[in-house]
Amino acid sequence: MGKPMSKNLLKAGFKLVVHDVVPQPVEELVKAGAEKGASPKDVASRCKIIITMLPDGPEVEQVVMGPDGVLEGAAPGSLVIDMSSISPMIAQKVAAACEAKGVDFLDAPVSGGEPKAIHGTLAIMVGGKKEVFDRAVPVLERMGSYVTHTGPVGAGNVTKLANQIMVACNIAAMGEALVLATKAGLDPEIVFEAVKGGLAGSTVLNFKAPMVIARDFHPGFRIRLHHKDLRNALAAAESLQVPLPLTSQVQQMLISLLGEGKGELDHSAIVQFTEKLAQVEVKKPN
Repeated sequence: MGKPMSKNLLKAGFKLVVHDVVPQPVEELVKAGAEKGASPKDVASRCKIIITMLPDGPEVEQVVMGPDGVLEGAAPGSLVIDMSSISPMIAQKVAAACEAKGVDFLDAPVSGGEPKAIHGTLAIMVGGKKEVFDRAVPVLERMGSYVTHTGPVGAGNVTKLANQIMVACNIAAMGEALVLATKAGLDPEIVFEAVKGGLAGSTVLNFKAPMVIARDFHPGFRIRLHHKDLRNALAAAESLQVPLPLTSQVQQMLISLLGEGKGELDHSAIVQFTEKLAQVEVKKPN
């Protein structure tokens, strides 16, 4: 995700200093015009705005607050924008550490997966002070088509968790519906075409049904990452005493798929959980 987002910033004329523990994307971005940073501390010492895009909360804490981290290099008045999808509580913890150093912070997770990251059309949900958000908008708009201030720090990630709940449950329901139709002897592509213009139509259906029918599970967003997001959603729900029965059931489906070694597949592969139970595969008939 970070690599295509960085490319869009370069195309927009921003100067970038980039760092990653994986060298290949850094080398690719340097060839595209970015400068190479030796560490998060080094990047922060050379930039007024520091963007992080990481797998989960512990990585964000390490990169921002740990040894040789962002806060060791960031000057007072700098801005840290964390675009990872993490627990809202961890976002608030990192924000407090930034504030103690005189550094502004926004949590700004994204939705849209790698395809929208490449095209610069992500939905970006931002938590933080309004005046800090306003400062970040010119940068964020180069990576996303929908940039929304959702409230104080942590609100961005609460909004992202809500998004991930809706997406996961939508994919699971789509999978059950297409498995039913296929088992009944129907062409799932015709069923998809028939329903997509009605109330069941959605962006999820339009993007994911063709992938399932084509048996294309190349990851736009991986099962293991969606499992992480639902884990964070369920933890937040527990702290707020909010029951999430549907989310809990879909999370069990994801755990089952992870156990089968399918964590790197696109989350449209949730359908494979129901396919296995029904002993049918959603695809066009021969």
